[in-house]
Amino acid sequence: MSKLPVLEVFGPTIQGEGMVTGQKTMFVRTAGCDYACSWCDSAFTWDGSAKDGIKQMTPEQIWQSLKEAGGSRFSHVTISGGNPALYPQMGDFVRLLHEERIDVALETQGSRWQDWFVEVDDLTLSPKPPSSNMTADFEKLDLIVARLIDAGRQAHVSQKIVVFDEADYDFAKQAAKRYPQLDTYLQTGNPDVETADDEKLRTDLLSRYEALIDRVMADEEMNDVRVLPQLHTLLWGNMRGV
Repeated sequence: MSKLPVLEVFGPTIQGEGMVTGQKTMFVRTAGCDYACSWCDSAFTWDGSAKDGIKQMTPEQIWQSLKEAGGSRFSHVTISGGNPALYPQMGDFVRLLHEERIDVALETQGSRWQDWFVEVDDLTLSPKPPSSNMTADFEKLDLIVARLIDAGRQAHVSQKIVVFDEADYDFAKQAAKRYPQLDTYLQTGNPDVETADDEKLRTDLLSRYEALIDRVMADEEMNDVRVLPQLHTLLWGNMRGV
């Protein structure tokens, strides 16, 4: 089977974002991304700073690493990045996990389609708002969402949008209207991905979370969205591998 560029395998921990927040899970983090978001909390996956840590691994090798780290203490794996949707060969790994009776979650910005999307148990599409300094390709996202709906997968798919400011909120509102078939999650962003002052970061994140909740509660056009914190950052700050 084809190999995948892997930077991290860790867990068990909890999923801190999106549709399965709180889910006990293992993580596999791949290298590489086709975006360069201004506030990315895993820029090491694409900026070259961790290039010496990339391992080219077969699905079987990744599975063995998961077992070594997690033993029998997991039944769910989150594939993260970077953008793990860059790799058509990821389908081999998804199928191997299913053969081992493991559920699979994956997040992507929706910049490209992969046929194996229809096999993912918890697929999060995360179009990037204006504060990222990236431009979401809604034509591509329209195609992805349509294919997933045609495959009857909408119950397994959601969209998650990070909100830092009013422009991001307006972007999230338009995305929620564009894809009413999908559950939409709004999530507060991390304003300082470098700080080691966990207490200050936690206070700032909670304040932002409360402000976002207040904004949504007052907006009759956002009655169906769900508002989440970035749970793992509240718990562990900017620590990696948790």
